[in-house]
Amino acid sequence: MARILVLEDEKAINDLVALNLGMVGHTAVQAFTGREALRAAEETPFDLLIIDVMLPDTDGFSVCEKLKGMPAIFVTALGETSDKVKGFECGADDYIVKPFEMTELLLRVEAVLRRTHKSESRYSIDDLQIDFDAKSVTKGGVPIDLTMQEYALLEVLVKNRNIALSRQRLMREAWDISFMGETRTVDVHIQRLRKKLGLDDRIKTIYRLGYRFEETL
Repeated sequence: MARILVLEDEKAINDLVALNLGMVGHTAVQAFTGREALRAAEETPFDLLIIDVMLPDTDGFSVCEKLKGMPAIFVTALGETSDKVKGFECGADDYIVKPFEMTELLLRVEAVLRRTHKSESRYSIDDLQIDFDAKSVTKGGVPIDLTMQEYALLEVLVKNRNIALSRQRLMREAWDISFMGETRTVDVHIQRLRKKLGLDDRIKTIYRLGYRFEETL
């Protein structure tokens, strides 16, 4: 998984982002000032930077420019078009305006890592193996035949493992459609995945919300 720098001076936000990155398997290094971030990056390059713009000792744009070559996502309260343009001009790969949903940030992190070829290409747990590049699944070394939709749902669950996802969110991410009022299809596909892959102990039902893929029991 990726090594990610979280540069945010508000401790509560920094801690929350780092916690959620860790839950899906990434290594998060926290920094609260631009000076701390630059020092950490000098020691070991990062696979991704998550940067706030307004910092106590400098601004995130300056940090991004000094660390060009490392993929970056701005997460900031500055939502004006001019701010976004400045962010992209200094080398950012994405720009998220606060407040934001944590699942949205995680999905954008995955998208940037995939574009920059720093995302995981395979995932294994128990006797299950997933090849994200080939979009194939094996269990105990035996190929498992999944429909395109079943695979898409499994990938969203696994890449957001240990995080509860609503049925509406799963519809948007796995089906690429907006919620239209009927989420029964999510339940049906979850049942199929559990049966085909023996994931009753991994795909947990979250009462009145949706589902969570648990990496640890």
